[in-house]
Amino acid sequence: QVQLVESGGGLVQAGGSLRLSCAASGSIFSFSRNAMGWYRQAPGKQRELVARITVGGNTNYPGSVKGRFTISRDNAKNTMYLQMNSLKPEDTAVYYCNTIYAYLDWGQGTQVTVSS
Repeated sequence: QVQLVESGGGLVQAGGSLRLSCAASGSIFSFSRNAMGWYRQAPGKQRELVARITVGGNTNYPGSVKGRFTISRDNAKNTMYLQMNSLKPEDTAVYYCNTIYAYLDWGQGTQVTVSS
């Protein structure tokens, strides 16, 4: 069984930074062979993909976070990161990680709250 554990969230003022981590475990899951993504879900809204990284390390972001968020991965540690800078109140959400096809069971997520 694969387990995804997100961490690093918290309360930060607008303009601040946070670094999220996602640790993947499970003998049947090959982290290094999967394109991964960070998702977020704000209250009353659908979950959205905010960053993706391919097996080769290529990254992609939607316009809402481009230039502010940076996704990275450490395959040796089965861990993925999301560096979030210049945070805005609209970034407030629970952040999750998963493959880019979201076929793994969701973890508990990590809450990010940005105050104005």
